[in-house]
Amino acid sequence: MRPPPLLLLVFLLAWTCSLQWICCFVSSHEFPVDGSVLELDESNFDSAISAFEFILVDFYAPWCGHCKRLAPELDVAAPILAGLDKPIVIAKINADKFTRLASKYEIDGFPILKLFMQGTPVEYTGPRKADLLVRFLKKFVAPDVALLESDSAINKFVEAAGTNFPIYIGFGLDESIISGLATKYKQKAWFSVAKGFSEEVMIAYDFDKVPALVAIHPSYDEQSIFYGPFEEEFLGNFIIQNLLPLSLPINYETLKLLKDEERNIVLTIVDDETDEKSLKLFKMLKAAASANRDLIFGYVGLKQWEDFTDTFDVNKKTKLPKMIVWNRNEEYFSVIGSESLDEEDQGSQITRFIEGYREGRTEKKSISGPSLMGFFKSQIGIRLVFMIIFMVAVLILILTIGKDKEDDESSSTEAYQPDDKED
Repeated sequence: MRPPPLLLLVFLLAWTCSLQWICCFVSSHEFPVDGSVLELDESNFDSAISAFEFILVDFYAPWCGHCKRLAPELDVAAPILAGLDKPIVIAKINADKFTRLASKYEIDGFPILKLFMQGTPVEYTGPRKADLLVRFLKKFVAPDVALLESDSAINKFVEAAGTNFPIYIGFGLDESIISGLATKYKQKAWFSVAKGFSEEVMIAYDFDKVPALVAIHPSYDEQSIFYGPFEEEFLGNFIIQNLLPLSLPINYETLKLLKDEERNIVLTIVDDETDEKSLKLFKMLKAAASANRDLIFGYVGLKQWEDFTDTFDVNKKTKLPKMIVWNRNEEYFSVIGSESLDEEDQGSQITRFIEGYREGRTEKKSISGPSLMGFFKSQIGIRLVFMIIFMVAVLILILTIGKDKEDDESSSTEAYQPDDKED
């Protein structure tokens, strides 16, 4: 007697699900989960990425000094991250040996860390000391929106968040209003909603009515408050505009933060970022940035990063400070009549520069270097080129020494033969 079609269908579905469960069980237990750093190769890399929801992979080279210094930090962080409610596994792979995988994931320098979330890679750009690395990575497995019920919960949340990401706290705000944007920008910021708080908290965070969304940049000691309207367009603009500090120092690390930005960059180039006059100027830039949130304000010192400033034809002979507007690609704009800043009344000069830019009194120029992404990638490429040059030089030196040794031995053999006799 043949079983009914419906029964056959149920049996097949149950059998398929059981096979999938068995495969997942086998896959996830193919690797040890004891908190050690996994050593991967081409044969098990893909299965490791599939087996774990979160896995941080160190693409390293055995000869790389930076890799050797990073390895013990990962060894310390691995058991802590493995013990989280949502564990993060740490693994490593010799990208210098397994070049196919290195090429697939665009590894052109060492070490490169990539966090795979459900199999999707995101480049890790955070700190590399074990304690800071753990704190940074906890962000990726935390709830999209943390619910805070008391003053102490708020304090603990801010302390645990650290200083690597901006923090958004919605006071008296319904979680559903912010949840979509919190999910969208989870990799770039902490989000929370405070349900219970005292007047002391309102004073500490400098807001006087609810609902209010407070944006905090702990590392830059900056704070902004949004009172609405809490519609997605306006709320989204506030979140985007506060992902970066008002005035951003431009360096190799902060360039990564600009990768997904669409706003133009008002770039101020000074001789030395640490100079007292420059520090005073940067405070003025913050005031201008606060009134022009559709633009990004950044600064860079000629002494700190000459290679970067050179792309805008700035050198030691250029009159500084100088302001330009960079479109993050191959072009930048100088404002006619505002090519550089004098020492007196710089606040008014900054205002005139912004007005001139908005009114179109500009001269368009081409940068003499790569675009934002091109420059970012070139920094990795430059390191690799220097490594190759160094290795080639060492190899030539070894070959030269070997050849000289052979020549010496040959000369010695010619000078004295076994049949020669002394008088």
